[in-house]
Amino acid sequence: MHRRSLLTGAAAGIAAGVAPLSRVAIAQPARNRVLKMVPQANLTAFDAVWTTANITRNHGYMVHDTLYGTDASFNIRPQLAEGAVEEDDGRSVTITLRDGPRFHDGEKVRAADAVASIQRWMKRNPIGQKLTSFVEEVVALDDRRFRFRLKQRFPMLLSALGTVSNSPCFIIPERLAKTDAFTQVRDNTGCGPFRFKADEFNSGSLVVYERNPTYSPTPDGTPSLTAGPKLVHFDRVEWNIITDAATSAAALQTGEIDWFEQPPPEIQALLKRNRQIAIEAIDPLPLVGIMRFNHLHEPFKDKKIRQALLPAISQEDYMSAIVGPEPDIYMTDVGVFTPGTPLASDVGLEPLKGPRSLDKAKALLKEAGYTNQPLRLIGPTDILAPTAMTQVGADMLRRLGMNADIALSDWGTVVTRRTSKEPVDKGGWSMLFTSFSSFDFVDPASHGPLRGNGASAWPGWPDMPQLEKLRDDWFLAPTLDAQKAIARDMQRVVMDELPYVPVGAYKSMTAINKNLTGRVPGFAIMWNLRRT
Repeated sequence: MHRRSLLTGAAAGIAAGVAPLSRVAIAQPARNRVLKMVPQANLTAFDAVWTTANITRNHGYMVHDTLYGTDASFNIRPQLAEGAVEEDDGRSVTITLRDGPRFHDGEKVRAADAVASIQRWMKRNPIGQKLTSFVEEVVALDDRRFRFRLKQRFPMLLSALGTVSNSPCFIIPERLAKTDAFTQVRDNTGCGPFRFKADEFNSGSLVVYERNPTYSPTPDGTPSLTAGPKLVHFDRVEWNIITDAATSAAALQTGEIDWFEQPPPEIQALLKRNRQIAIEAIDPLPLVGIMRFNHLHEPFKDKKIRQALLPAISQEDYMSAIVGPEPDIYMTDVGVFTPGTPLASDVGLEPLKGPRSLDKAKALLKEAGYTNQPLRLIGPTDILAPTAMTQVGADMLRRLGMNADIALSDWGTVVTRRTSKEPVDKGGWSMLFTSFSSFDFVDPASHGPLRGNGASAWPGWPDMPQLEKLRDDWFLAPTLDAQKAIARDMQRVVMDELPYVPVGAYKSMTAINKNLTGRVPGFAIMWNLRRT
């Protein structure tokens, strides 16, 4: 249960020598103005409102822009916005757009585009959904100005519009933003620093972007996370989808690619020997892994059955499967919020601490009335963290004697399949594992899996009014200490009701050629990066 063996063969492949990457259709040598990366997963969904998949978020930041950005200290900075004016005790907020940004089709970015984009985004994003309850209307005043009219002041308005992850508020043309929020937008017209090359897109093989020559970066600040000027130094960026880690690593070492976003632990150990390659945390803060239940159907519709699994869950097993036996880059005793941030605590985590016991979990399952009901664990084979966690989870279910169908596929299929609300016998699912960026779990505002709002919740759809009430209270808390107290109460509820189970946190390590400088920490950010 402690280690996975999926990629040991890949590591051996490097040691013995592998075929040149040119044999898997990547041209070489790379031109100096071309950046080549092996991303964490295949890109199968383009719409960051429709899905919270990190690969889709990364794609979104290539082709889109936001009204506000968030820097590494979580300060909010203007991007497409020029500024905002509050009136009427904060119940009226007028935002003015910069004069200059245009979409890839040449059309100016207008207030009407921003309004339609915000309205669509609010239907899916966790903090956007909260904002909806404060909004009376959002209207365009002219081409550059739009106004929020609020029932009462919403202090987090601009930070909501600057959400980093878990559905950023990307501004897209009004004609696209009118698409239903539960239907995927496939048109990639944006106003961001790159253009998507649809004519070269080959799912499962290649994603290509070209520098947007008409991009208008904010003139203010310095690049930090999603804030500051997004300055592009490459004419072309290629995401080469290569599922074999050994091939990717060999290509990095020979210079056929520049960046391997998520090398597995065995590969990292080998790449560290190369003086031309840096192995570093892609985000200074850790990502949090979760075990998510489907609350609509048996067996995990039953809280007692969810609780019965707790004695069998070892956060150390899940995290060491992702990063290897390096405790300095993974964390256990992890709760609801990102470790190292103000709301993180160990309140209510006693069921996940101490010796683990499969026998106790089996006894609790029997006591809860589990009688071999079928369940389905869905998971990927082509993305590091969810793959590793799924393998550990599948092993746990087998050891518990549960009637589990383990349905493995590529990550894009998992992202699509997890939206199904059907029961298992009609193609649905019961459990999945995934991880979220550090920014997603800093507080309840952007924390999707922390919602208990039923049919509108993140896939799994828990209906937990007590959790929603605490979240509402958190938004109105007058001080950080008051917010911390509510966050502790939320964690107690989570560990009792179990919308999901936190299975630890880890630093996601990336491998990048040292001739690239200026990388903005946080995720796979392509602006500000240059070759020396």
